[in-house]
Amino acid sequence: MPIKYISHIPNTVEGQAILDNFVRTRRVLRYRDNDKVFDRVKRGLPLYEVEKIESIGNNPNNLIIRGECLSACAYLKDKGIKVDLVYIDPPFASGADYAKKVFIRRNPKLAEKIAKEDEKLDIEELRAFEEKMYGDIWNKEDYLNWMYENLLGIKSIMSDTASIYVHLDWHIGHYVKILMDEVFGEDNFKNEIAYGYRIQGINQSCWPRKHDVLFYYSKGDVNIFNPEKETVIYEKPFIDTQKEEPDLSLLKQKEKDEINECLKNNLPIPDKYKSKLFNKYFSEVFVRDIWDCDYTKPIISGSDEYLGYSTQKSEGLLNRIIKSSSNEGFLIADFFGGSGVTAKVANDLKRNFIHVDIGINSIQTVRDRLKQANAEFDILDVKDGVSLFRNPVQTMDKLKSLITGLRNEDGLDNFWEGAINDSKLGLVPVYVPNLLDHSTKVLDIPLMNRIINEAIPDLPDNTKQVIVYYIDIDDEKELLKFIDEYNNTDVKILLRDLKEILDEVVINDIIEFEVKETEIEFTKFISDRLLQKIDEYNQKKGLNGKKAEQLTIGENEDAENDENGNNEEPETEEKTKKKKFVPIEISDNGLELIEMISLDSTNTEGIWKSDYEIKIDKNGYLAINGKKSKDFWNGKISYEKKPLRMKVRNIAGDETILNISENQDKEEVKTKTKKK
Repeated sequence: MPIKYISHIPNTVEGQAILDNFVRTRRVLRYRDNDKVFDRVKRGLPLYEVEKIESIGNNPNNLIIRGECLSACAYLKDKGIKVDLVYIDPPFASGADYAKKVFIRRNPKLAEKIAKEDEKLDIEELRAFEEKMYGDIWNKEDYLNWMYENLLGIKSIMSDTASIYVHLDWHIGHYVKILMDEVFGEDNFKNEIAYGYRIQGINQSCWPRKHDVLFYYSKGDVNIFNPEKETVIYEKPFIDTQKEEPDLSLLKQKEKDEINECLKNNLPIPDKYKSKLFNKYFSEVFVRDIWDCDYTKPIISGSDEYLGYSTQKSEGLLNRIIKSSSNEGFLIADFFGGSGVTAKVANDLKRNFIHVDIGINSIQTVRDRLKQANAEFDILDVKDGVSLFRNPVQTMDKLKSLITGLRNEDGLDNFWEGAINDSKLGLVPVYVPNLLDHSTKVLDIPLMNRIINEAIPDLPDNTKQVIVYYIDIDDEKELLKFIDEYNNTDVKILLRDLKEILDEVVINDIIEFEVKETEIEFTKFISDRLLQKIDEYNQKKGLNGKKAEQLTIGENEDAENDENGNNEEPETEEKTKKKKFVPIEISDNGLELIEMISLDSTNTEGIWKSDYEIKIDKNGYLAINGKKSKDFWNGKISYEKKPLRMKVRNIAGDETILNISENQDKEEVKTKTKKK
């Protein structure tokens, strides 16, 4: 439950265009056909407890925050922190479903026999956590309400001279433009920037959709803007040989003679010379609001920048935005931070940064990216309930087995997760919030009103009790009072905290290692969850490929995606050749499932201090304390000062923290994965 709610901006800007199907905060809340966003906005920004989990270097102005946009804004507002520039790349409401590609590492014990670095595993359960939590498969009105809340929260922590860039595309951008007119005011609209890219698209019945839009607004009348200039070449072709002398200055004498002979005899000029017959004029002009890929390089797949992160944007794009709309020492924020490009470029340009994202994969990606860039920062975790769910799809699948006696009941509406058959009470329907939808996280009066007036009346007449699970509850005393006053049914409503059940949801990794004088040697690593998913992957692909799969553009295994997740045509004919499926096999020691190891020689608990760490990339190469090398991992990690604890991250991002005693030389350790 939030510690408190912090007021932000009570009203939208007066007199702006509105969407008729969008419920504003000033509309009267009706419990029967309520809009949950109204009550959340009316309450303000939810402030939760925030825990510092790691410090790298010594710059507390730079923050990585795992949490939702609203809760991060509440924390910043409570601390009096103002940001000078905001760039956000939120979900596009595109209907795309993104998956994280997991790469099997090179096994240090079997490097000469296998090369697993090229194996790719597309794990259903690991579909990008930030998209799942935010939901990129949206009802339009739900998306706009959600975005409206976020824009209000972001505006509340912007400085008076701050600007904001919102990056969207054709799916929903035109609607969000109207919301931004409301929140920031039409007079504060600066530009609509077209961000184009030349990726070859699939054959379709319209022009290929190859540009995004960025809406650029200021908070007030004054904002920082540093105009950028570029050199443009204007070319004047030689067209009419009878009226104008050609420019032959770029040609050799032999070529000049040949052209003059053609002109003299009224003969056509050979094609090989036409490209040289131009007068060229160079001019320095201000950059306009159409940005093409020549400068900002949106196509980063295969480049040094690319981290395998869905929807990753280029450093060139953020370089232009940050340089033009901020100065050195300013604070730059991205509340849907993804791969961390905003934070990375801000640090390169000597600005401070705030990176916010709901997904643990984002936090891990930007943490490693910034460490490699020698940045200094703190990592904070918002205790808003979402941190309980490392993989929400997996948790939802397991809930039926975690809630004793819960089973499917065909006669019940989809509102209910199932029912428990009680010997005295009979059938007891059970409501469980959808962990993939952050809007169901808070059990409040509007939701309870729906349960009382809509869900319970549809139950069988002999229902005596229902169980309502919640992740977070808004003013429990008021909620119980509401139930007592408005529950006119004979059905008893029992409230239960879902966190008490989810605390038992753990992912057990088994790690065997030997602590030596100056190093730790790993002998075995077992991740039951990964092994299960690999087995499912092998079975699925094996069934589909018994006669050798025909890989086509429609399959997302080999087809390249553009920035919006749309499949692109294969670049070569090889992608259409038949390939026989080869199942992924994991060695007995399982060390190819390890991605990162960090040693803390400073603290036994609390804030993590990485005194020494190694990371194994998808090709098996080592990065030591953030510095890339061409060395392969040998199954060991060295140290100078004896570690007090060790953190091991598997290739899916699950992290296990182990305490290491001074007299420990070899043991098998089973631990609960640290919740994110």
